[in-house]
Amino acid sequence: MYNEFMRKEAQEAIDAGERALRGLHAAEEKLKSAGNWGIFDMLGGGFFSSYVKQSKIREAKILLEQAKEGLTEFQRELKDVGGTLDLQVEIGDFLTFADFFLDGFVADYLVQNKISDAREDIEIGIFHVKEILNDLYRRVEV
Repeated sequence: MYNEFMRKEAQEAIDAGERALRGLHAAEEKLKSAGNWGIFDMLGGGFFSSYVKQSKIREAKILLEQAKEGLTEFQRELKDVGGTLDLQVEIGDFLTFADFFLDGFVADYLVQNKISDAREDIEIGIFHVKEILNDLYRRVEV
């Protein structure tokens, strides 16, 4: 059973985890949009669709950096309640040069695979954060 101090610490961890989760979801949504543009690009969208896709990827990178800051805060707060979070979520360079200047199906396909890989990593991160949050919620309710 948690005493009042531990309940407060757990609530701080929950708040940090929820912020990190919102950041991960935002990055995931932006990558989903990039993936949709990527499909259009693979079907012959051309320079404009490559530009929009890369713009969405850049926005996703910014959102992911914010999410990583949230995950770092979550990790700090988890230490106060005896928990840990070992999670690495990255977005690579997505072959930007090839996507614009060697625009073709192969480059588009490679970029699409990178988007897919990054989305999978984020989905795994979301799953782990949710698991930890569920555990914290159970501890606080007892």
